[in-house]
Amino acid sequence: MTTQTGTVKWFNTEKGYGFIQPADGGKDVFVHITAVKEAGLMTLAEGQKVSFELKTERGKTAA
Repeated sequence: MTTQTGTVKWFNTEKGYGFIQPADGGKDVFVHITAVKEAGLMTLAEGQKVSFELKTERGKTAA
């Protein structure tokens, strides 16, 4: 997997998901709270710069 970078567009801690805008200008990427916690974080902040890898599960792409 290739590591990409991007900026958190928004993240709702209560709902447990949000979206990252890739630095390469591609389509926004869904991110779930489980991926955030696996990275050792509790939440993401709007505008935060992040590195991520894309994963595809059940036909859907996510960080």
